[in-house]
Parts: sequence; structure tokens; C-alpha cells
Amino acid sequence: MSYLITEIQDRVAVVTINRPAQLNALNAAVLQELHEEVVRLDAHSGVRAVVLTGSGEKAFVAGADIAEFASFSPEEGEALATRGQALVFDRIEQSSKPFIAAINGFALGGGLELAMACHIRLASSTAKMGLPEVGLGVIPGYGGTQRLPRLVGNGRALQMIATAKMIDALTAERWGLVNSVHEGSDLLPQAMALGQQIAMQSGNAITEALAAVRAGWDNPVAGFAEEKKRFGACFQTPEFVEGTTAFLEKRKPQYS
Repeated sequence: MSYLITEIQDRVAVVTINRPAQLNALNAAVLQELHEEVVRLDAHSGVRAVVLTGSGEKAFVAGADIAEFASFSPEEGEALATRGQALVFDRIEQSSKPFIAAINGFALGGGLELAMACHIRLASSTAKMGLPEVGLGVIPGYGGTQRLPRLVGNGRALQMIATAKMIDALTAERWGLVNSVHEGSDLLPQAMALGQQIAMQSGNAITEALAAVRAGWDNPVAGFAEEKKRFGACFQTPEFVEGTTAFLEKRKPQYS
């Protein structure tokens, strides 16, 4: 049984996690499928951007499937986090193509961590986000303690983590956790439009920009060096020739 539905339109892939009865909760099978799909789409020449969302109106992903790990030992817990981060969360963040999270409801625990691994986040006006793990006697294990401070700052991140409380979509937008908020019926069309706007640009340049941004997260000095190297590398590509030629000829570039 597949838990993912993927559709590709105008070089934008829409991947829907399809476990509505479980509020699209992440279990081992879903994580494995996500890994395989991220790898496939990353190599897909006809895809320039990916929109990730959940089925139904209630949840993007309501968290991890707690029943799967409630009896784990410390060693098993560490292995669970290590495997999940390597298979999915880090893999999305390190993708050569932008991932856009369309948060259509609850994004809690592993669900919010999944959204934060994406490069861009849009939310419905009814979305709720939070990291409730401390209420279960555990901490976020899929990158939440690292990515949330990077997005909203240490104080707000620690407030969310330590209180286990949810925030609404407008608060998330004000804090910088999501890029924009939309009515439910507009969320996916807006995410698709954003993906299509990205798809019109130079795919090679987008890939280089993503890598340069990642390089500066932990080491700004290294980030500037990486930017210069990747900026120079763009000059040898056909897309650079097409982009600059189109600009000089006052026309839109045509990227393959």
C-alpha cells in the first residue's frame, strides 16, 4: 500500500501524504516512501520544484506514529532519529530542488519538523503548528531543536519547545516560521503558482543558490566562500548564456 500521491504539472511535483484517518502521521513506511520519492524527484529532469502537503483539510502531518516507538530503548530511540533525519529530513533540506510545504492543517511534532526541512512554507489560515514532544517526556528528534531556532530565533523556539503549545498560522507568519498564509481553498494553488514561478528560472542557478545558502547556516565565513565559488561556476553553464543573452535581447529566457 502506498501512502503517497504524486502529480506533476508544469514541472512542479505535488506530493501528498495520504493517511487521512491517522491525520497523515509519520510511521516507518511513510518515511521510507518519502525517502524514495525525494530521491526520485531530485533526479527527475522534468521537475524543478516540489510541493509537499497532506491529504484532507485537518492535517499536514499531525506528528509521528507514537505507537511505533513507545517501548523503545535509548539506543533504539537514537537510531530512530538518526535514520529518520538521514532518510527524509536532511535529504529534503539538501535537495537540489526547492521543496515547498503547503501546511493545510495541524503540523505537529514530526509534521512541523518535516515542514521546517522544506525550503519554503505556506500555511492555510486554519493551520496550527507546534512541537509537543516535551509533554510526552521526550524532545524533538527530527531536527526540530536545530531548525526552529534558525527560523524564529532562540527565544521563540525555546518557548514553543518548552511549553509544547501550538501557535496559529498568523503567529507563525509574524514569527517567520511560514512565508505566507492563505485561505484553505487558495493554499495549494498558491503553492503551485510559487513552484511554477521557480520552475521558470534557471534550474542550475537555483541548485547553486540552495547549496550556497546551506553553506552559510553554520559558518557564515564558509558561506561567503561557497557563494563566490558557485557564482563563478554558473558562468560556464548554457543557462547562464541563455539568461544573459535573453536579458540583452530584451526577451524572456527559455530554459530547458
